[in-house]
Amino acid sequence: MTTRKATNIKWHHASICADDHSRLNGHGGAVLWFTGLSASGKSTVACAVEYMLFGLGCHTYVLDGDNIRHGLNKNLGFSPEDRSENIRRIGEVARLFADAGIIAMTAFISPYIADRQAARKLLPPGRFIEVYCRCPVEVCEERDPKGLYKKARAGQLKDFTGIDAPYEVPENPEITVDTGSQSIEESAIVVVAYLREKGLIR
Repeated sequence: MTTRKATNIKWHHASICADDHSRLNGHGGAVLWFTGLSASGKSTVACAVEYMLFGLGCHTYVLDGDNIRHGLNKNLGFSPEDRSENIRRIGEVARLFADAGIIAMTAFISPYIADRQAARKLLPPGRFIEVYCRCPVEVCEERDPKGLYKKARAGQLKDFTGIDAPYEVPENPEITVDTGSQSIEESAIVVVAYLREKGLIR
C-alpha cells in the first residue's frame, strides 16, 4: 500500500515554515507516540497529558486509534498488513500536525517495531517521543473496558494483540510509564516532565 500511484506530482513548499508556527504557538511541534496493549491506558494517559498541556497554553491534539478508524482508516481491518498501513497513515498525519507546531498525541497499539520506527523517521530528531504504556496483559485483561479480551479468549475475535497476535515491546522508548501500577495522573506528570526537561515546552 505504500507504493506511490500518483504521477506528475511535486511537493509544494509553503511560505510559512515549522519554525514560524512554533514561534506563534510558543512551543515546538512534536509527536508523542503512545503505544501499548489494548486497555493499557494509552488514550486515557494521552488525554490527561493533553489536559495538562492545554492548561499550560500549549496547542495540542489527540489522534485516537478508534476515532481514526471511524473515518480516515475505516477501510482497514486488523490483519498485519492493515495494521501497518493504519500506522503509516497516522504517522503521516501526525507529522503534518507537528509541522504546524502542534503537540500531537497518538494513541495506537502499533504493535510492530518497524512501523513505529518508520513513523519516527518522518520527524526531525527529538520531535518523535515514544511513550510505552507498560502494563501486564493480565491487568489489561482484568480492565477489558470493551470486552475485547473476553471475545478474543472465546475465539470470537481473531488477530487480537496480546492473545493471538504479537506485540513487540519498544526497545528504547523515550518514556516508559507503568500504567499497571501508576495512576493516570502520575503517568501524565512523567510525560509532561520529560517535555519540560527537553525544552519542548516552557
